[in-house]
Amino acid sequence: FVIFLIPCFVISTDIAFCCQNADDFVGASSPGDIVIGGLFAVHSEMLHPEEEPIKPVIQNCAGFEIQVFLQTLAMIHAIETINNSTLLSGVTLGYEIYDTCAEVTKAMASALRFLSKFNSSEDAVEFKCNYSDYIPRVKAVTGASYSEVSMAVSRLLALQLIPQVSPASSAEILSDKIRFPSFFRTIPSDFHQTRAMTHLICESGWNWIGVIATDDDNGRFALESFGVQAMVNNVCIAFKEMLPAYLSDSTFHTKVDHAIEKIVKETGVNVIVVFMRQFHVLKLFKKAIERNVNKIWIASDNWSAAVKISTIPNIRQLGTVVGFGFKSGDISSFREFLRNLHEKPTENNKFLREYIMLSSVCAHLEYHDFQTCIAKQSQDDLLENDGSKPQFWRDDFLNANIEPGFIHSTILAIYAIAHAIKRQCKDRDCKDPSAFTPWELLEELKKVIVIDDDKEVKFDSNGDMSTSYDVLLWKEVDGHMEITTMAEYDAEKGGFIFVDEEKKKDFLALKKVQSTCSQHCRPGQVKKVTESPHTCCYECVYCPENHYSNQTDMDYCYQCNNKTYWAPINSTMCYRKTIYFLAWTDWFAIFLLLLSAFGVVLVLSICVIFTKNLDTPVVKASGGLTVCYIILFSHFLIFLSTVFFIDVPTEFKCKTRQALFGVSFTLCISCILIKSLKILLAFSFDPKLQNFLKCMYKPIPTVVTCTGIQVIICTFWLIFRTPFVNQNFSIPRAIILECNEGSIVAFGIMLGYIATLAFICFIFAFKGRKLPENYNEAKFITFGMLIYFIAWIVFIPVYATTFGKYLPAVEIIVVLISNYGILCCTFLPKCYIIIYKQETNTKSAFLKMVYNYSSKSAGSVAVSQVSLDSKSSSLQATITDSCKAENDSVNGNYHFQVPGQPLIKGKALPKIAARTMVRKRVSSI
Repeated sequence: FVIFLIPCFVISTDIAFCCQNADDFVGASSPGDIVIGGLFAVHSEMLHPEEEPIKPVIQNCAGFEIQVFLQTLAMIHAIETINNSTLLSGVTLGYEIYDTCAEVTKAMASALRFLSKFNSSEDAVEFKCNYSDYIPRVKAVTGASYSEVSMAVSRLLALQLIPQVSPASSAEILSDKIRFPSFFRTIPSDFHQTRAMTHLICESGWNWIGVIATDDDNGRFALESFGVQAMVNNVCIAFKEMLPAYLSDSTFHTKVDHAIEKIVKETGVNVIVVFMRQFHVLKLFKKAIERNVNKIWIASDNWSAAVKISTIPNIRQLGTVVGFGFKSGDISSFREFLRNLHEKPTENNKFLREYIMLSSVCAHLEYHDFQTCIAKQSQDDLLENDGSKPQFWRDDFLNANIEPGFIHSTILAIYAIAHAIKRQCKDRDCKDPSAFTPWELLEELKKVIVIDDDKEVKFDSNGDMSTSYDVLLWKEVDGHMEITTMAEYDAEKGGFIFVDEEKKKDFLALKKVQSTCSQHCRPGQVKKVTESPHTCCYECVYCPENHYSNQTDMDYCYQCNNKTYWAPINSTMCYRKTIYFLAWTDWFAIFLLLLSAFGVVLVLSICVIFTKNLDTPVVKASGGLTVCYIILFSHFLIFLSTVFFIDVPTEFKCKTRQALFGVSFTLCISCILIKSLKILLAFSFDPKLQNFLKCMYKPIPTVVTCTGIQVIICTFWLIFRTPFVNQNFSIPRAIILECNEGSIVAFGIMLGYIATLAFICFIFAFKGRKLPENYNEAKFITFGMLIYFIAWIVFIPVYATTFGKYLPAVEIIVVLISNYGILCCTFLPKCYIIIYKQETNTKSAFLKMVYNYSSKSAGSVAVSQVSLDSKSSSLQATITDSCKAENDSVNGNYHFQVPGQPLIKGKALPKIAARTMVRKRVSSI
């Protein structure tokens, strides 16, 4: 198509094609006490001549922009409304609006005129070192439409600190008050827009997107801001395409084709973010429709509400468009202004005259074709309309093309300037243009508060107005595309507020579209980065044991927070570890408790039997009832100590069980040691051994000393390295509650001390193993000590290699085996004699047994006196003197003498006589 050219012209009887003087340069104007300048890109491009050389001439513009034209009308409407109100108390506002043609060069020319001195006939800009008293042509400026233009203009206006309030320039860099000290805007910066876009992308579950931007300052800054936000939120940009800023660029169409090819090639990218001007988007979308591209398009505030794009034929084929537009307010008065616009004079508004002419040229077309015609009209078509064609006006066309966000922000900018002027004019006559300077107005503008929809809005320290965004959704209704408000984005809180439930459903429908480099990792999995430079391209691997992930696409697995929890592989949560201990209800614990209980019953039974047979020789030969009670009581305590090894370990149980066992067992072994000494002393015929045993045999001191040493060992153990409750985590999914002995050394010393006493007892008992059979305790004591040693020798490796809740059971078993072994070997033979061999449990039977043993030993051993220890009421055989039975081999005579009795001599003394004499001596003892 042929681009429609709009030259500088004045419509009357003829048309001028160029700018002859400075006034021709003005697009719309109106006088006033205080003049406000306006910069708007009413045309989309400025034509560049192809001939050489290029001269410094301001060129004509092309591509009439209805939406920007409406912004100029909004400015005019706001100024007229203020002039017709009491806001400024008789002070009128004027305006001068210039067309920047989306070109920095053209905008700079307009800005130069703003800087020219007031009432200067030559529009000259004076050079001064101090502009504090300088009165320029305008007091403030509204605009420009694009950030790139605003950056250039703002630097120029900053020379005189002329306030500039833009309703559309959103580049984040413009918030820098060092570089742009006089710049303000009635919209949020791109920082909030890009954050809102990223928030939408994250909420929808997308992380693999493409970005297309215009290759100008606004596009580059927006892309940079979005890139930072995307990186923070783990959103990856699959590709970035930059399109030339000017449609006249020879590479424009080639780069559009390249961008479309990139979109088609990246099949995994289903979401495209577009930071471009409207006429760029128009070209891109037409090409995309030809290639049947179907994506989700995220629109920036530049084109999110562009009606001329939403009405492109077959626009529905592109997919879904969701964008962010500036928050709109009540613009009903502006709509009414548009309905009466045809009644307005056009002498001082070239933009309005141009629109009317274009409407007349395209009057025969339907709505969409009418809009296209306005944008496509050639210069020749316009020249044909020399006034011969009647003027044509469509009331609905301008209203249908309103972008509410831009209209509202433009009106808001004018009102912000007006409120600042009001504050400045409180004590001044502002009908005089020199009443105040622009830099003074700038200070008031920083403090101004404007009421907008019953809310107070003001500029922040960066010159930005903290308004929110409308989230716009392009939705097909009755066969045509409508731009609907889906939600509101709160820039301060960073969240979406949905209009209603129906709109929320529309938002949820967006989530059904997948735009990810990799499949989502389910809970229980974690992302593993591959060789791709993008963090969004990854593999999903299971969380290892004791780690979990409870969300989708987690970068790392959480570790279970402490040792009391565990998690299997591929887990979404941690589980509390099962606590194990040897409980009362455990079958093995019950079995061991029954054994202990049976032991207690056995001890009590033996106690009863011995008590009933107190005066019998067997009981007396066992050391008497007191010694038996002490030994039996020790066995009882040992059986009782096993109870402390069962159920939940506590500090008291851990401290009590080993100490109780150690002291009780030591007491038992000490008493048995005394019995072993006593037996050996009674039947020993070796004089040297007799003397040694007499020195050692001190029952009470020996028992007290041996037991006391163990008490000291346990006391030091409990004080310095006391046992404590320990949680054993050696089993992955369980916690074993157990008693830590505190000090293995102390535990070993305690057991070693018992073993030492048992070994001494074993030696003494072993030496007396051949004494009289029926009453020979030494033999059974020897067996009991052997059982003890075997049990504890086996216990050591088993205990060292066993873990788990049955570890206490190992110690219970060895305690029961050793305790049963000693108890049974010590007392059961005697109980057997008392119950089943009562005929041998008499004094006469005992004397006969001793006499037989003595007579057997008469020919080869020395016989010792047998005595009874009256203190213990037990029968003791003690030989105090040397009784000799010699066999004279020479003459065959026997010599036998019992101490205290006359020597018996004779030939072949009958054995019966010898037995009688021994029995009498023993009986007397």
